[in-house]
Amino acid sequence: MVSRPNRNVRRRHVHARIRKRLHGTAARPRLAVFRSLKHIYAQVIDDDARRTLAAVSTAGAAFGEYGGNVVAAGKVGAMIAEQARAAGVDRMVFDRGGHNYQGRVRALAEAVQQAGLLAPSRLRGRRGKKG
Repeated sequence: MVSRPNRNVRRRHVHARIRKRLHGTAARPRLAVFRSLKHIYAQVIDDDARRTLAAVSTAGAAFGEYGGNVVAAGKVGAMIAEQARAAGVDRMVFDRGGHNYQGRVRALAEAVQQAGLLAPSRLRGRRGKKG
């Protein structure tokens, strides 16, 4: 019998490989994204100081609507960009958390990019498709 690989284990391996190269500093903190089936979470992290500068998610009563779709991810991206600006951040590096750069992860990244906090290049990874 052929067993199917566990997707979360694969995602964790990819995320570990990404985190070897990616590091958030005070000048350019890391925008970390995690998505579950129902929600999406975003944090702006200064890895040098080990501090979370801003955090937004669709979970909880503050968001109030379903968080498992692209529209909600775009709203989270706009909200995290607003909180990051309030915290004094003007540039970030994007950590997709091992998830593919498509769907909700892409919508969140593009919302932050439209706010001017992410550079448009190098979001897709090494072998990503141009979009």
